[in-house]
Amino acid sequence: MNQTLARLLRPLLATTLAMSCGVAAAAFPERPLRIIVPFAAGGATDVIARTVADEMANKLGQPVIVENRAGANGNIGASAAARADADGYTLLMATSSHAINATLYRNLDYSLTKDLTGLSNLASVPLLLVVNTQVPAGTAAEMSAYVKSQGDKIAYASGGTGTAAHLAGAQFNSLSDGHAIHVPYKGGALALNDLIGGQVQFMFANLPEVLSQVQGGRLKPIAVTGKQRHTALPDVPAFSETPFADMTARSWFGLFVRAGTPPDVVERLSTAITESVAAPAVQDKLKSLGADPIGDGHAAFQPYVEQEVERWRALVEASGASVN
Repeated sequence: MNQTLARLLRPLLATTLAMSCGVAAAAFPERPLRIIVPFAAGGATDVIARTVADEMANKLGQPVIVENRAGANGNIGASAAARADADGYTLLMATSSHAINATLYRNLDYSLTKDLTGLSNLASVPLLLVVNTQVPAGTAAEMSAYVKSQGDKIAYASGGTGTAAHLAGAQFNSLSDGHAIHVPYKGGALALNDLIGGQVQFMFANLPEVLSQVQGGRLKPIAVTGKQRHTALPDVPAFSETPFADMTARSWFGLFVRAGTPPDVVERLSTAITESVAAPAVQDKLKSLGADPIGDGHAAFQPYVEQEVERWRALVEASGASVN
C-alpha cells in the first residue's frame, strides 16, 4: 500500500520541486548584491566595475554594491570571493592580473578556474608604452635601441611584480636584447609619478590609467600593444606596425562568481551583465576611459579565462618571476 502511494506521489513531488526551483530562479535576486573589487578605489578596475554595477542594478532590480578589498596583487579580494556562498550574491571583479597570479604565486589558496566561474568580460585595454619626456626616442625601434645601448642604466616601472606591466616590460627587454632594470611599485599611480619625475625611464601602462598624462604632454607615447591603433590615440602606432609585433598583451576586466553557483543564477547574472555593457551610457563611459567594451557572457568568457591562464603562464615562466 505504501509503495503504491509512493509511486503515485513521486511525479507530483517532482513537479512541485521543479516549480519551486523555477520560482526561486525567477525571484533572484531578492536582496542587494556586492562586487568585490580587489584593488584600491579610483583605478581602472574600480571605475569600470562601478560603471557596470550601476547599470546592473537597473537590470536586476536590486542595489549592486562595490566593495574594495585590496592587497596581494588582487589575491585577498579574490580569495574572499572564492570562499563566499555559492548563491550569486557575491561577485568578483578580476583582471588579467589574476590570470598571471595563477602561475606567479606558488601558494595561492584559490584557483581562478576551479573555485570561480567567469560571468562576462566587461572590457579590455591595450598596454601603452610610455616614456619620460626626456628619453631620446620617439618610436619603438628607437626605444629598443636606446634600451640596448644603456645597459643597466635604464629602468622601467610597474605597479607590482607579476603585473601585466611588469611582464610586458620584461618581454620588450628581451626583444630589445636590453638589460633595463625592473622597478616594482605598490600600485600604478606611484609608478607613474616616478616616471613623470624621471626616476624611471619607461613603463607599459593600462591605457586608461595614463591617457590624461599623455594628452597633457607629461608623458610621451611610443606604441600600443596589439594589432590595431586605439581610437583614443589614433596617432600612436600599434606594435603590429613595429618590429615587435609579438607585443600583444592586453589587460581585461571581468566579473566572476563562486563555482557551484546554480546554472540558472549564473545565466541570470551573465545576461544582466551583457545587457549592462551594451547600454549606450556604459559604452560611452568605457570608451571615454580608453577601454574597449566587450560584454561577451559566460559561455565565451569561461574558456577565454582558461586560455589566458595558460598564455600568461608562458610569459611568467620566461620572466623568472615568482612570489611565495
